[in-house]
Amino acid sequence: MSAYDELKNKQLIQVAPNKWMISPFDNAYQDELPAEQVAVLRKAFEAFDSQKSGSIPCDMVADILRIMGQPFDKKILEELIEEVDADKSGRLEFEEFVTLAAKFIVEEDDEAMQKELKEAFRLYDKEGNGYIPTSCLREILRELDDQLTDGELDMMIEEIDTDGSGTVDFDEFMEMMTGEV
Repeated sequence: MSAYDELKNKQLIQVAPNKWMISPFDNAYQDELPAEQVAVLRKAFEAFDSQKSGSIPCDMVADILRIMGQPFDKKILEELIEEVDADKSGRLEFEEFVTLAAKFIVEEDDEAMQKELKEAFRLYDKEGNGYIPTSCLREILRELDDQLTDGELDMMIEEIDTDGSGTVDFDEFMEMMTGEV
């Protein structure tokens, strides 16, 4: 890849009026946020950027997260600020702020999803023994997609029931539903 191609793939960010730079941090979390959430973050950021400098003091981040109702651990927040304040200015530009806030928001969404999946699993685990029979899983998969053939269902169940027990425990169920081990 040429230097031009690498530069083309970098994201330019505005750090102040008429001042641009190449984004120095990973935008992976930012990509996971819906546009509406980014818009909410922008409004919060702009409200605290009273001088319209394009940045806010790092110590304001906790206040913003509190106002937005985002729970956080102070020590973790301090470590994340250290990580995303790429230029070590003690101030966060909007892109840095979104990257930081997204880590809390995405983590909270993951926790909510895990809680919902745990509740769904509990509904199918009628005996309360920590697993469901693969026959029950077959019914769940058939309800999710009635176009699945018996062969496809067999293949999916074989992949999910990794230990071949004829049952699916919560970890196997989570892996199936989220794609994460």
